[in-house]
Amino acid sequence: MRATPVEASATANAQASAKADAHTHTTAPPQPTRRQPPQPDEERSPSTVQPGPAPSRTPQSWPLRPGAPGSLRAEGQTPDEYREGLTAQGSGATGPAPSAERPAEGPGDRTERAPEDQSDRLRFLEVATRRIARGTDLDESVRELRQAAIPAFADAILVHLRHPLPTGARQAAEPLVLRLHSLPEGSEDGVATTPPPGAAAIRPYTVTGRFVESLLTREPMFGDAPEIAPTVAELLEPVASIPTTPAPGRRLIIAPLHGRHHLIGTVAFLRGADRSTFTTDDLLVASQLATHTAFGVDEPVPDSSEASVADALQLTMLPSSLPETTGIRLASRYLPAAGTSQVGGDWYDAIPLPGNRVALVVGDVMGHSITSAAIMGQLRTTVQTLARLDLPPEEVLYHLDEQAQRLSSDHMATCIYAIYDPISQRLQMADAGHPPPVLLNSDGSGEVLQVPPGAPIGVGGVPFETVEMPAPTGATLLLYTDGLVESRNMDVWTGVELLRTRLEAAAAGLTSPPLEVLCDAVLTILDPDARADDVALIAARFDGFPSRNVAYWFLSPQPQTAGRARQLTRRALHRWGLGSMLDATELMVSEVVTNAVRYASRPIALRLLRTDLLRCEVGDDSPQLPRMRCARAGDEGGRGLFLVDQLAQRWGATMLSTGKVVWFEQQIPEEYRHRAPDVL
Repeated sequence: MRATPVEASATANAQASAKADAHTHTTAPPQPTRRQPPQPDEERSPSTVQPGPAPSRTPQSWPLRPGAPGSLRAEGQTPDEYREGLTAQGSGATGPAPSAERPAEGPGDRTERAPEDQSDRLRFLEVATRRIARGTDLDESVRELRQAAIPAFADAILVHLRHPLPTGARQAAEPLVLRLHSLPEGSEDGVATTPPPGAAAIRPYTVTGRFVESLLTREPMFGDAPEIAPTVAELLEPVASIPTTPAPGRRLIIAPLHGRHHLIGTVAFLRGADRSTFTTDDLLVASQLATHTAFGVDEPVPDSSEASVADALQLTMLPSSLPETTGIRLASRYLPAAGTSQVGGDWYDAIPLPGNRVALVVGDVMGHSITSAAIMGQLRTTVQTLARLDLPPEEVLYHLDEQAQRLSSDHMATCIYAIYDPISQRLQMADAGHPPPVLLNSDGSGEVLQVPPGAPIGVGGVPFETVEMPAPTGATLLLYTDGLVESRNMDVWTGVELLRTRLEAAAAGLTSPPLEVLCDAVLTILDPDARADDVALIAARFDGFPSRNVAYWFLSPQPQTAGRARQLTRRALHRWGLGSMLDATELMVSEVVTNAVRYASRPIALRLLRTDLLRCEVGDDSPQLPRMRCARAGDEGGRGLFLVDQLAQRWGATMLSTGKVVWFEQQIPEEYRHRAPDVL
């Protein structure tokens, strides 16, 4: 018995949904393989999906506004002639039909002819919905919709999305504001337009009244319906107009894009004047296409509760403040990803090291999820632990790579690790697949530093390389994540060059531009509409450390060494005009050096640093850290660190790869802080 049109339409809907679900959920997951280092021309972050080459198309004649792109068919060519010349490939490229020598492609990769009856519509929906299901993010879902429906079902498609796009189950913003997601397909094919139509077309547009009520019914509708026609014409006016001659009729279908929780936008299907009008059955086809596209667009948007948890987790794990240390000034920025993306794993850090050195770290865990934020927190903790061992940069990245492999085999990260020494005014850096740092010199010129790019953290088995270079006083180093220089509209290297020129422009005419001004200036290169990744950056101004404020000696580990250390300390403090601090400092130096002599087998390093504080550092080759203990009445030792704890403002011990450093600090009296010391 022949099915009725309604039954056939229902069957079409059921079969198309089932096949799309089968394609989406039954694909076997890929087997894990050993990751290889990315090649220099490969993308380093999967957060932004780059579209493949656009299919080649020939111009069409459906009526766009003057200068608007979107041409698909040759001038004077009828729709039937055009469709007969297609290769029936999923990309929609023109060309002759497959020959006998060239086998035709499978049914999952071809574009069907325009659906004329129920069986045609079934076949078309089967292919189209399966193709739409391939999309992994918003842009891919919309692109697959275009390539599946043009020209088989429509001559052009316009997709409008809510602005801002609602996330999760939270209440959507009111009133309904729609914004054109992208210009018609021709703009992706390189069709030149002068002036660009995007300025008028992509402005948000607020819709109200019967048009909104019609969209909330979730049913597609013809664009010439009297109650919505004025709103439709105004919405599409910057880009397209509905043809009425020579064959008046229904040439526009508006289908709502309704996700799991919200109305997220609309899709308009248009046919040209030389093609048959849409029928009532075409409304069912449009409904299916819109439904599958809406789920593809809505799927990447995280649930509001998950997004808030991830956001809170990310912000909690970032440093609440940056350390204040002599010889370097710091500033930072963090911007979360756009509302349509989950929080990522970007982080930055500044870690004080012995000798007034500072470790600067910026990293980016690939992916956008709570898991990415959690792994970021673990990697940041690992870096802090490794940094305090005073390992060279390549060793820090090596051990971080090992830890990342233990944490997860599915997540990788990029990271750059730098150590600045204000006394020697040198900079050491190692890179693990991260964008290169940018240096703004004191004369206002910028340069991209050449650091050998290693493989991302988590690849395993790949060595890292440390480079050392001068860090001149007055220069500014900028470390950042790829979200600052990469977007849907800009590749990484273009963004890096734009960042360099923006830094130079911000510093023009200024002797020492404030770091906060520079950070705000570089953020202006971001395109809010194209950005889909979070951004972390840290800026460091190198002030250096005057040599006259440093006293440094190497002493042999002998019984008389403590006395020699007291003499050298006394001489340094007299030349610095700090005689009032002599007794306490001399006593503490004697106690710490005596303890070092007891365990050291190589020369001991004694260093005094004068800033607003007087800092003393004693280094030896013994890995055993000192600790305070309670000395009994008859004990000859055990009281040295107790004295240091009582007399010093603060003290501590840091383990190094070659031993340890014990240090203490004292506050310099206010009247001596700005007195210029004599040269030692």
